[in-house]
Amino acid sequence: MMYDDLLARSFSKHEKKKLGYAAFFGCLLIALSFCTVFKPYLGPLPALNLKQSMAAGFKMLMVRDTSGSYSTPLAPLTHLSETNTSSSQQTVKAAKIVTDKMEPVTNKTEPVIKKMEPLCDVTERRGDICNINGDVRIQGNSSSVFLVSSEMSILAGKNNSWSIRPYARKGDRAAMSQIKEWSVKLSGRDEIPPCNKNHSVPAILFSQGGYTGNHFHDFSDVVIPLYLTSRQYNGEVQFLITDKRPWWISKFKAILKNLSRYELIDIDREEEVHCFPSVVVGLKRDVRELSIDPSKYSYSMSGFREFLRSCYSLKKANAIKLRDGRRKKPQLLIISRKRTRSFTNIGEITKMASRLGYKVTVAEATMNVSKFAELVNSCDVLMGVHGAGLTNVVFLPKNAILIQVVPFGGFEWIARTDFGEPTKDMDVKYLEYKISTGESTLVQQYPPDHVVFKDPYSIQKQGWIAFKSVYMDKQNVKLDVNRFRPTLLKALGLLHQ
Repeated sequence: MMYDDLLARSFSKHEKKKLGYAAFFGCLLIALSFCTVFKPYLGPLPALNLKQSMAAGFKMLMVRDTSGSYSTPLAPLTHLSETNTSSSQQTVKAAKIVTDKMEPVTNKTEPVIKKMEPLCDVTERRGDICNINGDVRIQGNSSSVFLVSSEMSILAGKNNSWSIRPYARKGDRAAMSQIKEWSVKLSGRDEIPPCNKNHSVPAILFSQGGYTGNHFHDFSDVVIPLYLTSRQYNGEVQFLITDKRPWWISKFKAILKNLSRYELIDIDREEEVHCFPSVVVGLKRDVRELSIDPSKYSYSMSGFREFLRSCYSLKKANAIKLRDGRRKKPQLLIISRKRTRSFTNIGEITKMASRLGYKVTVAEATMNVSKFAELVNSCDVLMGVHGAGLTNVVFLPKNAILIQVVPFGGFEWIARTDFGEPTKDMDVKYLEYKISTGESTLVQQYPPDHVVFKDPYSIQKQGWIAFKSVYMDKQNVKLDVNRFRPTLLKALGLLHQ
């Protein structure tokens, strides 16, 4: 009481008020000093962003984690009275509440989750393809390809398995039904058998099934896609064959040896587990026939044709360039066919072409690709009825000419798609001759008013088999040499350019 009275007499009312303010701020400074000194001993807490808000005589503490693990501010934790709790106690209490509400934080570095792209692309129009890098294991007797991974949890709930038919004519049920289905899986190490044979080079797994055996499909579905897929490896790649056809390998052995330095593996018959650093399942394929889009693949049909010239040691790089006064004759190769869509008056055609100044050769494509490639490469003009034999256009020299004789029955679209459009990227000039009804041997099989002549489109609407059975399998061509003569003259004109 004596102390209180003395204090009251020593200070005026106004001075006591000022002294109270000074004491309040002095306490606040001491509290902040305590926080600074004892901060290292408060334990491993997330970085806290403390915001004080004064309202109606009390403080609201807002806590927000800025460490990166939590980005959303927490709700207000508590109301703290200014008069009965020190600032250091407030800080410790707030820290305790935060650690109670958040998951325990340790000093260990959390694993970085690596985003993995899907192993297989099934969006391509002409063929599914898988590009697999890492510990890849192939079990031929179960038609399975495994990528060993410890990151299974990353793809939880996502697709870890694909079914692939490695043939580049997706959507064609007849072709794809002949292709073995392979399973491509992302698997844990303990789920698959260990390696029996290790390889140091990448592998490409593809099928020799489907329509192989047809010269057009050999190139469009397999040879060109295989070139497109494997050329980047410069021979350092292992080919794995499924649906193996030995005669096909013999037919294209020169191309296969120039794309890979290693013996082919018939993977379907392998009992061992083969391991590779990377594997491609399926083949890249342009959406067009006999084509390569250089803007997409960094390769071109001109480059592919140069590759063929190297494989088969083809000597003629450019077609003849005719000059007035020179007597050298351009070479004309007529592709003959023995069964369907054949010329029935080949002798008459040969005589007419010879009178125009051509040196004429008649030949049918054979399984001996090397020999026939040399013959085609020696020519300046190649002609024939629409069919697989015209695929040999790939062996023609630059600036040579392809003449496609289009049968009757609505072949315009398929003729243009299969051979007309592809020549634009081959440095080959293209001419087309559409036969008249009278030049088709169908006139000997059906009456003039038959639907086969009056409405070919109605036959097409019945499907491919119906169209093929009439216009492809039953039709031969008796060329009207007088009507065809201007086409050969036009070819001579192009050789003058």
